[in-house]
Amino acid sequence: MNERRITLAEFQRVIQETFGEKDEARGMGGTFMWFTEEVGELARALKRAEPDRENLEIEVGDVLAWLTTLASMAGIDLERAAARYMQGCPRCASIPCACGERTRFRRAP
Repeated sequence: MNERRITLAEFQRVIQETFGEKDEARGMGGTFMWFTEEVGELARALKRAEPDRENLEIEVGDVLAWLTTLASMAGIDLERAAARYMQGCPRCASIPCACGERTRFRRAP
């Protein structure tokens, strides 16, 4: 895999230049469907008893690319969107988050 570090802005620009025309032709709905398919592939990869790290990296990259496409189509700057997490949890402003678990999806004891 490529070890070069990139910024979110650089990634968003490259994804837009590479796929922007196709994405616009597909539209937001079709693009969102591709995104959900990729999230499903990531879910299946995570669900395996012995997850394959290389495959997980590929699936995470695919999900990130499709999310980036959706952000670009909606006019969202990824770095600006991510910045709200740079001071910790957006809700409690703590690192680590001190809000407490509020989900039914908890790891089994």
